[in-house]
Amino acid sequence: MAGAARVTTLRDPRDQGVRKERAAWTSIISNTLLILLKIAAGVITGSVAIITEAVHSSIDLVASVIAFFSVRKAHEPADESHPYGHEKVENLAAAFEGVLIVLGAAIIIFEAIRKLSNESHVQKLGVGIVVIGLSAIVNLIVSRHLHRKARETDSPALEGDAAHLHTDALTSIGVLIALALVAITGVDQLDPIAALVVAVAIVFSGIRLVMRSSRVLVDEALPEEEMHGVAEAIREVGASEVIGFHKIRARRGGSNRYVDLHVQFRRGTSLERAHDVSHHLQAAIRDRLGGADVLIHLEPEDAIESPTSDPTRSLSAG
Repeated sequence: MAGAARVTTLRDPRDQGVRKERAAWTSIISNTLLILLKIAAGVITGSVAIITEAVHSSIDLVASVIAFFSVRKAHEPADESHPYGHEKVENLAAAFEGVLIVLGAAIIIFEAIRKLSNESHVQKLGVGIVVIGLSAIVNLIVSRHLHRKARETDSPALEGDAAHLHTDALTSIGVLIALALVAITGVDQLDPIAALVVAVAIVFSGIRLVMRSSRVLVDEALPEEEMHGVAEAIREVGASEVIGFHKIRARRGGSNRYVDLHVQFRRGTSLERAHDVSHHLQAAIRDRLGGADVLIHLEPEDAIESPTSDPTRSLSAG
């Protein structure tokens, strides 16, 4: 199973937390500045597409604030009420961000339809084009920065925030094209039509984010390549006392992964030796999955039936 994936994350939780918080702060500052610019441009031009962009950025700001507090909460140590820690706060925040995206899209759709029903005029398009063009560039830069930090820290909250800003950048480009077409053709209705297209894109982004976060919240198993990585890590240890393993269960919570499994030891293995080997196995799995929390249940050789029915149960399985 040489192709099994290796998950790489930062090992120091405090370093992870600092990096996540700094990235979230970057998003908060950029969104705040862009909101002010878009509101000003929307008032000056009378463009519903620019106003909807301001609404979208406002939602992104709320999402960024949620991401900031969620990554801070997620790195609080386990306590009596939360013995497994607080990592899933990040997944909950990402799901809530997705709901906010869909809500923002509903507001945009309502306003765009209202503008289509009533005669509207767009003026001073040069101001709007400059502001929206600047917004698209800034959001692309910040979203790439957040996406890189999300991969480095394995953060669902930052990943969700990066998705927001990337969607915002794409919709800004759509609005920019619409404003350019209004300037060229003089057809003001292109402005609310562009807003509707933006809203549809936002809806898909929000639904995708909610679904991805919900899979973690309901303890969906890790991807197949990571599950195979667990088995491969055990085989790489190569302890002669270990003759099989089974009942591998793994899930994700925030940036962390939780793995538990049963390991079968050869008859005559002392408890002390089995305990020592288990620690080696835990270290190998943690290294493969980037610092997972691993729990191993020890079993004697004759505790389970023949391992031939499950390829993960025998060390000779490939």
